[in-house]
Amino acid sequence: MYADRLFNALERNEPAPGQLLVAAPGMNSPEFARSVILVVEHNELMTFGVNLCKRSELAVINVLPEWLNAVAKPQALYIGGPLNQQSVVGLAMTQQGVDIDKEPQLNKLAPRLAHVDLRSEPEEIAALVDGMRFFAGYAEWAPGQLNEEIQRGDWFVAPALAQDVITPGAADLWSDVMKRQQMPLPLYSTFPADIRDN
Repeated sequence: MYADRLFNALERNEPAPGQLLVAAPGMNSPEFARSVILVVEHNELMTFGVNLCKRSELAVINVLPEWLNAVAKPQALYIGGPLNQQSVVGLAMTQQGVDIDKEPQLNKLAPRLAHVDLRSEPEEIAALVDGMRFFAGYAEWAPGQLNEEIQRGDWFVAPALAQDVITPGAADLWSDVMKRQQMPLPLYSTFPADIRDN
């Protein structure tokens, strides 16, 4: 597929916490088509991340009402991936001036972007963040699996911005991430979700 060849020709970033895995245009897997996965953990044993794009119809107030004041609009639960959807991952964009390294309930992924320890008090977190999201489930890769998929051209690896986590509901995050990359990736930012719509 042309997208595979395109991604194979690009200079590659290494996956790491705080990086995005951007699905290749026309990816065959319906589970990950037009997905943007934020890598939360990457080591020799596995890679773990959540899909930032897949909003559910379930409101946060119905499942985690105590966290509502910290959650960015739309205040919905997101589907982080196909695995273990009974577990929830919290991610946040911190307020200006917050030193994430000095806040033990936050794990820094990128500037102003943190993985939140959900054992924390919601009021404490709300005072530190400009907004957060909850993701039910996650995506995980076994040793070597993600590298194989990147080599095949399934994923483009790019740095995350904190605001990616709290993108407004009407935004197309996949397209927005593609637009801010070096050429020729912005040319693919209008690639339709269904090629029959082109």
